[in-house]
Amino acid sequence: MAAKTSTAQSGASASVLFDQPGPKGRRLITVLNWIAGIIVAIVVVLILMRLHNPPDGENQLSWELWKPALESEAWTDFYLPGLLMTVQATVLAVIGSVAFGLVFGIGRLLPNALLRVIAGAVVEFCRAVPVLLLMIFFWRWFAFAGLSNASYWAVVLALVLYNGSVVAELVRSGVGNLPGGQREASLALGLTETQSLMQIEVPQAIVAMLPAAVTQLVVVLKDTALGSIIMYTDLLQESRRLGSMYFNILQTLVVAGVVYFIACWLLSRLAEWLPSRMQQHTAAPAELEPIAPIAAGDASNVNQIAVAREVEERPLRGTPRQYHVHHRGTNASIHNWRRTKYEQGYEPTQPDSQVDPETKRKSRMSSETGKSQN
Repeated sequence: MAAKTSTAQSGASASVLFDQPGPKGRRLITVLNWIAGIIVAIVVVLILMRLHNPPDGENQLSWELWKPALESEAWTDFYLPGLLMTVQATVLAVIGSVAFGLVFGIGRLLPNALLRVIAGAVVEFCRAVPVLLLMIFFWRWFAFAGLSNASYWAVVLALVLYNGSVVAELVRSGVGNLPGGQREASLALGLTETQSLMQIEVPQAIVAMLPAAVTQLVVVLKDTALGSIIMYTDLLQESRRLGSMYFNILQTLVVAGVVYFIACWLLSRLAEWLPSRMQQHTAAPAELEPIAPIAAGDASNVNQIAVAREVEERPLRGTPRQYHVHHRGTNASIHNWRRTKYEQGYEPTQPDSQVDPETKRKSRMSSETGKSQN
């Protein structure tokens, strides 16, 4: 039911943002789609023809060139080791980016003006400088310092600085998008601005920014390929080495591209799955809104109490009480009617209320009412 409601809401929002095309518009869209599909098919055919018969060189579609790029030795000696190095750099860069982003993102929100200026300058600098330039700078610096695996640490540090600055902006924007009542309520409870930021606002911002942060993992994974320029042995570098050995660089790069695509696609699916998962853990349990009962005499109650009868019960020698014997309707209950004791008199204008459904006889009150009328 909730899925249907969300689908209907999304469809309604789409109809508000964009007018539904009419018959002519749908025909035009269909024709344009067919034309675009035909153009793409023609381009693909031309590319394949050029690869099959290049002006200078051998046929790039021949199995002799594709076989070395797909053999088991290529995977065990080149692709998988390169993928492992890519994953190692990605994982360390992600951990460092999250830590960097939290520290400097919170630093840009602290009440201290000096800390805000320093954190803002660091974040803006790391966002402005290209990642490749940072990699080259750190690579030369670590190489002169004699650090082992200089290319690896240069790639990791450059990715941490750039993507950490992006995470810092996500933290700042997440806190900025929270309702203003969050901070006002915390200050009213006696918390300081720093306590409100660390204990109330930042935790909510982290949950809100988590899908965008997971999407940033795709950027980190792809940017590790820049490390091949500084001789880092990642997936791209290993595929280039394999292509240089068998002179099939095109084929090995295609295989590497497919591996990159699968890894990024899995991370994208994770980014789509994570918001719904987090919503299940953070959303309050939904309860049905209570509906007030409809009175028996309300005209909106289409199923009112049908039959009542008089029960002779005089525990205190008082006047006889009338209890419902049979209940029917939205505000009636057929269980424990003697204990509920809904008091309801007979209605002279309603003949059905004067008949006992069990004995099919008129009640004593109705007969007395008839005598009094006579």
